[in-house]
Amino acid sequence: MGISKENKDFIDSLIDYYISESESYRQIAENFVPEVESVPDTAFGIITGCVYSGFLQAYQNQHLTPGLDDMKEFNQIIKERAPLIKKAILNPEVSITSKKDAQETPDENSTND
Repeated sequence: MGISKENKDFIDSLIDYYISESESYRQIAENFVPEVESVPDTAFGIITGCVYSGFLQAYQNQHLTPGLDDMKEFNQIIKERAPLIKKAILNPEVSITSKKDAQETPDENSTND
C-alpha cells in the first residue's frame, strides 16, 4: 500500500518538531547517566520512538493498520532524516535545516559567485 502523502507530510512535520526540540530530549537522556552509555544515542532513540508513536497514532486515527510496506517506508524516512536528527542532538544551537537542504548534496565543483 505505502504511506499516503498526507501521512508522509505528517511524519516529516513530526521529525521537524522533534529536531527543533532536540535539546530537551538530550536533557532527558542526560538524566539517565550512568545507566545509559551514550546520551546522543539515547536521545536519538527517544526522538525516533516519539515519531514512531505519532506514526502509529495517525494510522489509528484513520482506522488503518500499517502494513509491512508502510513500516519499511517509515524506516526509510527515519534513516534518511537520521543525520539531521543526530546533528540537532549533537549541536542543538544550529537552526533547523529544511528537508530540502538535507537532501541536496553540495557540488564539490561549484563556486559561489
